[in-house]
Amino acid sequence: MKTIAVEEHFESKVVTAKMQQLPNQQSIPKMVPEMQRYMQEDLPSPEMMQDITEARLDFMNHYNIDVSVLSYGNVQPQNLEPVEAIPLSRLANDELAKITQQSNRFEGLAVLPVGDPTAAATELKRAVTALGLKGVMLKGNFQGKFFDDPEFLPIFQMASDLNVPVYFHPSFVPNVITDHYYNSENWSGLISGILGSDGFGWHNDVGIQVMRMVVSGIFDKFPNLNLISGHWGEGIPFYFQRLDDELTKWADLKKPFSQYYQDNIYISPSGMLTMPQFNLLREQMGMSKLLYAIDYPYKQPENSGSFIQNLPISDFEKEQFAHGNAEKLFHL
Repeated sequence: MKTIAVEEHFESKVVTAKMQQLPNQQSIPKMVPEMQRYMQEDLPSPEMMQDITEARLDFMNHYNIDVSVLSYGNVQPQNLEPVEAIPLSRLANDELAKITQQSNRFEGLAVLPVGDPTAAATELKRAVTALGLKGVMLKGNFQGKFFDDPEFLPIFQMASDLNVPVYFHPSFVPNVITDHYYNSENWSGLISGILGSDGFGWHNDVGIQVMRMVVSGIFDKFPNLNLISGHWGEGIPFYFQRLDDELTKWADLKKPFSQYYQDNIYISPSGMLTMPQFNLLREQMGMSKLLYAIDYPYKQPENSGSFIQNLPISDFEKEQFAHGNAEKLFHL
């Protein structure tokens, strides 16, 4: 059975070198030394992130992944100031397109200079129409602004016009949020850092981002816009009933919250290959909105190649999950 993994990460040696030369490099929140060490030891090396032909292909072949949809990891220009982000995003997309155009094992999602939404929309059009990339990944927020802010509408209008999806991916949350929710005298700064980032916090943050997109009314403006939310929807589908009960009467929306979500949003596991979450999302979203994803090389689950095969669902549903839904959404 053909398998397409839609959230697989990559970094370009060329782009990384250019970013390292910048006087004002992209910043990440201040971290305690233990958290810095955790990231150095737990995250993939630059060599693994930049690899295309060796360990990555070995992993794909071993676990029967036919196609990986690549998107940039942590080292990417999205949140730089536009004067730097615009040329570096063009370079990053050019570098990614070199890979996708040379191999039928890879597709790609663009990175955009979101600080200038008009330039970002222009770059998205170029990335899709000239380079053959299949959509865009947006990470976190931009300078504390969520992407439901009206200034970012050109990006989503272009994605709608091109009929390509926007993938929302977690990133670091402001320190004030980590301090308020996750710091405690009862545990170390390392535990606070993990809780505030990939352990829980940034998943909650990007789940809220997607929730805000729905409540903003963007799907009334662009009914054919499609978003993707990883990590089984970052918790939001669990709350469909409560969100519908509380919002339907009061929100200025044409449909219940859950209806927009089910109509316009796709879900992937991002390497969380677990049955309880799958069962919930199959029930809440239906198989036609589920995509497969490993989150390589950040995650490399041992059941990457067997999870779909072992699901107690029909062969047709397995085909949808493994590749059919991705082929439809990304026009593969």
